[in-house]
Amino acid sequence: MDGIDLVRMLREVPPFRPRLIELTWKAVGEDGALDINKVTFYAKEITEAIEEAHAYAKDTKEMVRCLRRMAHSQS
Repeated sequence: MDGIDLVRMLREVPPFRPRLIELTWKAVGEDGALDINKVTFYAKEITEAIEEAHAYAKDTKEMVRCLRRMAHSQS
């Protein structure tokens, strides 16, 4: 794979907007602190969003590892 193929592949990766951010705002009370009742209400969604964020971070680390390996093999 050359650099052009890699760029083409990376352009096809959809942007990631973590749901965790949106859910955090939903779980905040008027005083700006987390509202335990709202956190409880959104608990399942928050748990799923945390799992999504962990998976995205893992995949990103793997991509960085592969890119570094490719860069070093080209040297």
